[in-house]
Amino acid sequence: MSKSTSEQTTSSSICTSSSALMEGRIARQTIFRIDDMDCASEKNLIQNGLLPVKGIVSLDFDLPKRLLYVTHSLSSTVPILAVLSVIGMHAREVERNEATEQAKLKIANMDCPSEEKLIREKLQGMTGIHELDFDLANRTLTITHVPGMLDLAKQALTDIGFSPQPPDARAACSTELAEAPEVSEAEPTSGTCSATPVVATSCGCSTADVPLLTATTKTSIQTAAGQQTLFRIQNMDCPTEEALIRSSLQKVSGIQALDFNLVQRTLWVTHSLPSTVPIMKALSNVGMRAQEVVPHSGTTRTALIISKMDCPTEEALIRKRLGTIVGIEDMEFNLMQRTLTLTHALDALNPVLAALKEIGLEAQTKMSEVASEETAQSPVHKYSWIPMAFSGAAALSAEVVHWMNGGTNNWLVIALALAAIFTGGLGTYKKGWIALKNRNLNMNALMSIAVTGAMIIGQWPEAAMVMFLFALAELIEQKSLDRARNAIRGLMDMAPETATVREADGSWQQRDAKSIGIGAVVRVRPGERIALDGKIINGQSTINQAPITGESVPLEKSIGDPVFAGTINEAGSFEFAVTALASNTTLARIIHAVEQAQGSRAPTQRFVDQFAKVYTPAVFIVALLIAIVPPLVFAQPWYDWIYKALVLLVVACPCALVISTPVTIVSGLAAAARKGILVKGGVYLEQGHKLTWLALDKTGTLTLGKPSVTEYQPLNDNPSATLAIAASLAGRSDHPVSHAVAVYADSQKVEHQEVERFNALLGRGVEGVINGQTYWLGNHRLATERGQITPQLTQQLETLERQGRTAVMLGTSNAVLAIFGVADTVRETSRQAIAELHALNVKTIMLTGDNAHTARAIAAQVGIDDARGNQLPEDKLRVVELLSAQSGTIGMVGDGINDAPALAKADIGFAMGAAGTDTAIETADVALMDDDLRKVPAFVRLSRTTAQILTQNIVLALGIKVIFVILTFTGHATMWMAVFADMGASLLVVFNGLRLLRK
Repeated sequence: MSKSTSEQTTSSSICTSSSALMEGRIARQTIFRIDDMDCASEKNLIQNGLLPVKGIVSLDFDLPKRLLYVTHSLSSTVPILAVLSVIGMHAREVERNEATEQAKLKIANMDCPSEEKLIREKLQGMTGIHELDFDLANRTLTITHVPGMLDLAKQALTDIGFSPQPPDARAACSTELAEAPEVSEAEPTSGTCSATPVVATSCGCSTADVPLLTATTKTSIQTAAGQQTLFRIQNMDCPTEEALIRSSLQKVSGIQALDFNLVQRTLWVTHSLPSTVPIMKALSNVGMRAQEVVPHSGTTRTALIISKMDCPTEEALIRKRLGTIVGIEDMEFNLMQRTLTLTHALDALNPVLAALKEIGLEAQTKMSEVASEETAQSPVHKYSWIPMAFSGAAALSAEVVHWMNGGTNNWLVIALALAAIFTGGLGTYKKGWIALKNRNLNMNALMSIAVTGAMIIGQWPEAAMVMFLFALAELIEQKSLDRARNAIRGLMDMAPETATVREADGSWQQRDAKSIGIGAVVRVRPGERIALDGKIINGQSTINQAPITGESVPLEKSIGDPVFAGTINEAGSFEFAVTALASNTTLARIIHAVEQAQGSRAPTQRFVDQFAKVYTPAVFIVALLIAIVPPLVFAQPWYDWIYKALVLLVVACPCALVISTPVTIVSGLAAAARKGILVKGGVYLEQGHKLTWLALDKTGTLTLGKPSVTEYQPLNDNPSATLAIAASLAGRSDHPVSHAVAVYADSQKVEHQEVERFNALLGRGVEGVINGQTYWLGNHRLATERGQITPQLTQQLETLERQGRTAVMLGTSNAVLAIFGVADTVRETSRQAIAELHALNVKTIMLTGDNAHTARAIAAQVGIDDARGNQLPEDKLRVVELLSAQSGTIGMVGDGINDAPALAKADIGFAMGAAGTDTAIETADVALMDDDLRKVPAFVRLSRTTAQILTQNIVLALGIKVIFVILTFTGHATMWMAVFADMGASLLVVFNGLRLLRK
């Protein structure tokens, strides 16, 4: 961190809840060095993670020195280190009495964040180096170290290209204009700057007017979408870090797309920035140790839209064809969105496009995350009904003439059959020929062989009817699939393309929503849809949020409340400040997340795909054997057995089986999204029907997460005056419990009094002087320490705590004047949600950091089967692991960072209240877009219906084929009957899957 930043960041102490010291243990302080902690965002992250830990008394931050002082009553620091590790903070304990020295060094060629990063990575891992304090403006580094380490540190700096000197040393820096040597890709430029021309000096190189390169050379690739840069981020290995990075980089103007690979710890950034310095700075601000790297062999990623690719047969054909092209490293298919994402060498894209054109699957480049929306949403199969109608009429006429002619063929029958085949099936023949050339037995190849064989053996009318029925069924199927495919994209239409924006001169103008930046002020009139995410700054209204959260009841919104793109302003006019770009609104993130989920294969789909790979070649071989073995071996008539083989070829088409799973999964994902349930993949939608146990956090999940006073018991004769004193003390504190007391007192319309010598009592409460009298407001421990706990008072306090209340007392130096019972209110929907889960035979368990009395009281209120109190994050993790080992599929519902280990371990992690929350949308397996717990049983019901439909579809697809295989061998099946049954099965499974969209 630079000195200028350090000077602005002061140490701060945070108090925990009053229950932290109630166990009576002696508190001690432990110092941790956290190299990833250097700004307020990390401080808040650590607070949220550690404050719920039972036994933590206070946290004291020294951000400039990256030190955390933890006062606690824990027997060891293992729980603290575990929580810090979970939230991505790498901490180590520091001895308070270590003998250290300080040395200040002048580093002439250090003046930008990339050099600071490089030096920090080199020095901070060295034993004996305690602190690094950078001042980039003055090019100095202050090192706090143990004796004897300075020379080693200087040598390390020299090794990476820096020249450390004492701060008073004056190097002769003669400046001259010089041409810098061209940087070779094989030569690292660590710690240096390069450009042509540059201002070179004997102390280093100036970076005032030239772009910076960090530890590697040519890291950026120019693509059609812009410039792509690859970063390796060593401390990024879970979705929590991904969400943190995404949130930080979204605020950087010029960034177009982010592509994460958590396994490889890499990030591709597509941007239009002149240098990567803003990206590196944003990553550093969230504690990410990033390094630009040279992509292997100059690779890049390109997303292609292939309008004619919508089933696994096309995917297999593409894989086989592109697999022969040099420079293709990876292929990622999303059949439902018809996209193929390639990782390839820079010169491989044109051969790829040419190869796709050769096999009849032309592609166009998808320029960015938000580009080509019109292409993606528009119908891609633009069949004309006129040729289809002519084909049907010709096929039917061929059948009629054939029958009227006594079952024999003449020139008219043949002509009508050929007319039907070529008007309705020319496209099938083209695709079938391409597939055969590439040795791929897809449905077009099988159908082409079957129809050609039928013509060869003289079955002209049947060949015509088979081709017409196949083409007609394929058209209907494609249109049905488009309905499922566009179910989510239809949500995008809910966000208007324009918005009314306040210009710099104060006027209001209509502007394209995609051109509106963060911070712009937008006005919304009654009845209008909201175009962007934002926060209300003027006015109030009632807003229908059903497109985002699934809530049927409109919500009242006023100044400070968030609004979301796609929601409807029902009454009132208001203005809001934009908080997210059009490509990054909550609605856009939902659509993107579901599209990614559609691209991932569910377990059933993976099984079906593998089955189809074996099934089709096997049936083809059987059909070939049927055609030649009986005539050759048993002297059977060729005509009969060839005809049976052709019928079997039609039955061999696996289309119904293959399409049955994805259309059902996509429909289920879309149906869930409409209800405000964001499911991150088919695997979770399938697993939901097996759910046996659901673990729930208490605060913010079962309860509102906002403590409130439920009882006020004055112990003197002047309750109004006593309440005014409590309000005056509570109003000076920012603790949630104090806030609850203050809100309650304000609701009674008492007047605050002036407080003198106000003092916060660590882990206990507050005190101050009012009208010359000292008063205190605090917890059970504070009253005990002041000797004011009587047997009667003890009984009152125990009664409150057994009811799930936190007892807060107001007192003087002589006596307790009042008792407040503070509790977190249970959500109205929690009881109903638990009852619905029990009706579905899902058992429930509550895991909370609160005391056991509170846990049991809340569990009893809502009807939960089991309750565990005093649960640290690692305790919750152990409970989930135990349940998983004993009971099968386990779900976990939470809303806090302390739930992260258990959420990650559970088979399905549910995040509450995800609307507007980047982390929840990016990391949860299932994100509930509002705080209604009833969405969990709704998800289970949807999952069970999805599982039923999947089973029905597979049984239908396979059952019909088995029946027709039997009919083929008995001689009762005809070709047109077989194609009618096969494509009929495809339509049945598609329509059956689409039923989910109506639920």
